[in-house]
Amino acid sequence: MKTITPKDLPLAEFHNALLTAISPRPICFASTIDAAGNPNLSPFSFFNVFGSNPTRFIFSPARRVRDNTIKHTLENAMETKEVVINVVNYAMVQQMSLASCEYPKGVSEFEKAGFTPIASQMVKPFRVKESPVQFECKIVDIIETGKEGGAGNLIIAEMLLMHISPDVLTADGKIDQHKIDLVGRLGSDWYVRASGNALFEVAKPAKNLGIGFDNLPAQIKNSRFLTGNSLGMLANVEQLPDVDSIEIYQRMNKDLMHLKQQDLDKEGKSALFHQMAQQLLQKGMVTEAWKVLLSE
Repeated sequence: MKTITPKDLPLAEFHNALLTAISPRPICFASTIDAAGNPNLSPFSFFNVFGSNPTRFIFSPARRVRDNTIKHTLENAMETKEVVINVVNYAMVQQMSLASCEYPKGVSEFEKAGFTPIASQMVKPFRVKESPVQFECKIVDIIETGKEGGAGNLIIAEMLLMHISPDVLTADGKIDQHKIDLVGRLGSDWYVRASGNALFEVAKPAKNLGIGFDNLPAQIKNSRFLTGNSLGMLANVEQLPDVDSIEIYQRMNKDLMHLKQQDLDKEGKSALFHQMAQQLLQKGMVTEAWKVLLSE
């Protein structure tokens, strides 16, 4: 394993290594306004939400690595203490990238990138009409993490209003993860689209506690066919299937019955049981996978 300290590489190279390793990152498309009323729009991927009550966001317009200057967004945040955080989806990613160009102060990225400014209700900065979700925020603190190029400036913003496009809602009024089609930032010029096969669900651990990895039988824990993810799914169950349910499953499942009748040595038959269980786990059928494994 390659091991480095922050000083082992030129700053620009180390900066890119960080952004490549810590990813994907959500994008804060920050709309601000200066004291003279000039709008600014710029994306930042040092960003996330930190609490829901109160709702606090933090994003960081870092000092430029190449010349240690600060960005207009940070200047505006210091002057007016307001920001609109717009989320970025796939339909607007190319325009968003254009808005990251370092236009002179006073030039509107709304115009340069072709976005539609719409008035906010509680703050002065405009919202981005094309963004599926927009947060009007007041800035409650700005924390400087250093003075050198690459240092962060943590802008802590409290949400006042949240606006959600009806185009991304389900029938019961919740945000649909597929419809919103969000984009995340990677390193260099890379992005990731959160849609299609890239989306998957992981069941949260059981409220009454799963049995745990340490309680998996050795032959399962040491399986050549069950992955770490598969073992995690198996270890998340609260209790194992009972004998009666296993016997019923054996009688109802022709593939399992055929497998049990195979004339193979113990190791060969065990491999088939584990392969069958792995296929079930890939479909999210954890209880069925346990019934197969306990039929071995």
